[in-house]
Amino acid sequence: MTTASKKMVGGSFIIEDLDLSQVTTPEDFTEEHRMINQMTLDFIEGEVVPNDEHIEKLDYELSVKLMRQAGELGLLGADVPEQFGGLGLDKVSSTLISESFAKGSSFSLTFGAHVGIGTLPIVYFGSVEQKKKYLPDLASGTKIAAYCLTEPASGSDALGAKTTAVLSEDGQHYILNGSKLYITNAGFADVFIVYAKVNGTDFSAFIVERDLPGFTLGPEEKKMGIKGSSTRPLYFEDVHVPVENLLGEVGKGHLIAFNILNIGRYKLAAWCVGAGKEAIELSSKYANTRKQFNTPIAKFPLIGKKLAEMNIINYAMESMLYRTAGLFDESLQHLDYNAPDAGNQSTKAIAEYAIECSINKVFASEALNFIADEGVQIHGGYGFIQEYKIERIYRDSRINRIFEGTNEINRLLIPGTLVKKATKGELPLFQKAAELQNELQSFVPNQFFDDLLEEETHLIDMTKKIFLMVGGLAVQKYQKALDKEQEVLSHLADIMIQVFAMESVLLRTKKIAQKSGEDKAVNAIEMTQVFIREAFEKVESRAKEALMTMDSGDALRTQLSVLKKLSQVNPLDSLALKRSIAARVIQVERYTI
Repeated sequence: MTTASKKMVGGSFIIEDLDLSQVTTPEDFTEEHRMINQMTLDFIEGEVVPNDEHIEKLDYELSVKLMRQAGELGLLGADVPEQFGGLGLDKVSSTLISESFAKGSSFSLTFGAHVGIGTLPIVYFGSVEQKKKYLPDLASGTKIAAYCLTEPASGSDALGAKTTAVLSEDGQHYILNGSKLYITNAGFADVFIVYAKVNGTDFSAFIVERDLPGFTLGPEEKKMGIKGSSTRPLYFEDVHVPVENLLGEVGKGHLIAFNILNIGRYKLAAWCVGAGKEAIELSSKYANTRKQFNTPIAKFPLIGKKLAEMNIINYAMESMLYRTAGLFDESLQHLDYNAPDAGNQSTKAIAEYAIECSINKVFASEALNFIADEGVQIHGGYGFIQEYKIERIYRDSRINRIFEGTNEINRLLIPGTLVKKATKGELPLFQKAAELQNELQSFVPNQFFDDLLEEETHLIDMTKKIFLMVGGLAVQKYQKALDKEQEVLSHLADIMIQVFAMESVLLRTKKIAQKSGEDKAVNAIEMTQVFIREAFEKVESRAKEALMTMDSGDALRTQLSVLKKLSQVNPLDSLALKRSIAARVIQVERYTI
């Protein structure tokens, strides 16, 4: 894999430029990666897809059987270290597996909840004894895991949980009382990661086994989508959990909860990439066979435009996803899972890229919503009928904007975390913003470009300057009260998201052109030109609205004048490029690079 020569600081992309060698892309996949991907696809297409109808009817026995089979193939143990019964694969491999599972619809959620938020708390934060006891069974599928954080009165406000844990008089157990809501895999899970407040105050994590007295389940929820996954409430009535099942330290449960959610966010993006690819394939094939006015609808420009835009945005989220997987490979590769401070090591390594995880989650969940919606539209009335899988993809995709922290919460986290890192001295954000103010006094935009993607590179540089200008003004105006200005924070988050997306696309395309030549990179180049221009328009819009919120009168006119200089861009015939991209998608009838 391509890795950075030095460890990248999380969030640094907003103020630094990267070299091609510092970013991981799908074009860096090894033969081993391709073999793992093919093995996963063979399992999904051979074992899961043929049972799809039964899975959707919530067949516990079938889901557990398929999980056992996945475990036998090693697909449940990719992130589990070898010494604890797993394969200990790199994060690109485990991301590939997660992406490939997307075609399994609801079963992919059963899988994802188990290997991700269900198993990883023990992988990263469990004691050596806990890892030896639980991980081999979780890696093999002998036992299934679930993650239990949400409560009836606490969703985004996870620390507002009401479930309590009190140490028994003999000091041998923690006695749990309370409830959890919307727990994936609850119907058949054996091991539950449960969060509760010790003595009602200290937020902590526990490993709870299914057969403990006082632990009961409520009925299955009747959901809009992902119907083949188990989702039930949990109830704890004087449940005696052995003290050795405390995960991590008393009062440190938030470190586990939030960092595991970080991992869950980027793994969710992997599912979105896989589902997006399937939606593009279904839609392009349908467009080639469906005729109206004696013509395949694929030949109509507006249908082609939809397919092109679906392909472009999937290219963007795929580029972002594997860039992030590469960051985690770099961050976690030296983690000592047997060390007494393994939990602290994990906390630092995962938290480093919390910003990138939230960016992936927001962008990918909204990108898939767009792709699925356009897929239904291409199918017309048939897209509204359950016989056509695009209808399922549409329904199933909606939960992703709520899972793992709502997109609204993640939008607040993105700039909020950046400012915290800067305040701690981890990033020279404030210095860069101050330097920009001096630079802008004599700034003259360049509008003449000759080299391949030179203007797109320039637009990304301008986008970073726009963020520093708007973000610097926000910090200066609101100071410690910035966290109350949620609309401004959301706009800053959107600019950061677009920077990460634009840069991920650009660097990937440059690598493709460098490796294969410009002639073979035409599709990637055209997608990059279109994506970066349209993303830049969104950035300008968000920046303008934020400035109008923060300033008025002459001060606002001055700020808007500076924004106009930073936002100058040469015209591009995007519609012609989209026709070109669409023709390739229609020809191969699938997502194409």
